[in-house]
Amino acid sequence: MFQAAFLFLAMAMRAAEPAVDWEKTNAETLRHYQSIVRINTSNPPGNETEVVNYLKGVLDREGIGYQVFAREPSRANLVARLKGNGRKKPILILGHTDTVGVQAERWPVDPFGAVRKDGFIWGRGTTDNKDCVAAGLMLMLMLKRLGVTLDRDVIYVAEASEESSTSPTNVGIDYLVEKHWPDIEAEYALAEGGFVHSENGRVRFVEIAATEKVPRRARLVATGTSGHGSRPRRDNAIVHLASAVSRIGKWEPPMRLNDVTRTFFERLATISPKEEAARYNGLVDPRKTAAIQNYFAEHDLGKYSVLRTSISPTILSGGFRQNVIPSQAEAMLDIRALPDENMTAFYAEMDRIISDPAVKIVPMAPGRPSAPPSRLDTDMWRALEATQRRMYPGAITVPGMVTGSTDLAQLRAKGVQAYGIGPRFDEAEFAEHGWHSDVERLSEDSLYGLVQFVWHTVLEVAASK
Repeated sequence: MFQAAFLFLAMAMRAAEPAVDWEKTNAETLRHYQSIVRINTSNPPGNETEVVNYLKGVLDREGIGYQVFAREPSRANLVARLKGNGRKKPILILGHTDTVGVQAERWPVDPFGAVRKDGFIWGRGTTDNKDCVAAGLMLMLMLKRLGVTLDRDVIYVAEASEESSTSPTNVGIDYLVEKHWPDIEAEYALAEGGFVHSENGRVRFVEIAATEKVPRRARLVATGTSGHGSRPRRDNAIVHLASAVSRIGKWEPPMRLNDVTRTFFERLATISPKEEAARYNGLVDPRKTAAIQNYFAEHDLGKYSVLRTSISPTILSGGFRQNVIPSQAEAMLDIRALPDENMTAFYAEMDRIISDPAVKIVPMAPGRPSAPPSRLDTDMWRALEATQRRMYPGAITVPGMVTGSTDLAQLRAKGVQAYGIGPRFDEAEFAEHGWHSDVERLSEDSLYGLVQFVWHTVLEVAASK
């Protein structure tokens, strides 16, 4: 009796939703998406204003109000808003309009052609992050055209410079937070960072990013005495640096789960084959954890990375001639810290591991702030779960921690409950054609699914009932 009543109520609520012609919507989505991908916004230099100008034209035709904020004329941010009745605080939909650069000769197609081939759209930015830019645009168009009554403002931001947000001259989210916070302040935010995970065509789980690791890069600087290469020196800076890099490379900081990663592994265990589930459940078992961590290090780098603050040496430099012993050599370390890592203590432990007074650790300016994870008990989280059950009823929702970084970090630091979403990817497909690759592409079905996911989620938390 209760189940029947619940089903009837759910059907009645859905019947009250605005009717969407998805075939027509998909065609328009594809048109806007391809147009945006074809605009070269490689960063540097960015030129994101070109995308903003395109969006302005679309929004002008629809009568949707917006503002343009630019610290630099060629690197503008667009902020559009649909007003609600004010009963609830706003929701923010964010997409970044810049991309990383390309080596065009390595691409099988024109990287800015938005080539439609084999059911995919190929091009730089197709997955990072012009899919979210297009999905946010379509959300605004649909809400306006269908006359949806809103309990909260819906804010759409197409922002610049995400791919270089470690720069002190940032023109994107840092600029908006610093100079235009009242125009983007919201209770909830949705942006990149999550995935709809599928395997062999079946969606297994929807991963919603609730936190992310924090970039905390540093340099190792080794100093010694310069001299002639024919007379080896024990204080050779390159030798000291090489030893320090080797020690750091072999060091494995302790595993430390947080609420998000603990829940991630627990929920994955419930849908995984027996052997795989045993790994997830055994992570906290002192008798099994070392072997499981080694397995992840060899077979699943993403899961290995979320276990701890990680360090990857990425650049070595030193010397200028083959017969000259240099007085200084340096290594760049890409450190991705857990959100609550005490970096002062961490650097002190690094120094102890290196154990060489000739090598100094020089922290670099932090690119993004650290912040507590977004909560898993909010109306937004429940809406995301509801959308998952609606679109992918055989799957589950799991919280995730992004091993890279996104501009949601700055919003979380301001108290916004921010969640990373994304399109559907087959595991093997993403490994071959994902972010920043020379064969970046997104399936048309995944693009349309992302638009629907955003639409249903925002309706759930913003539409008047």
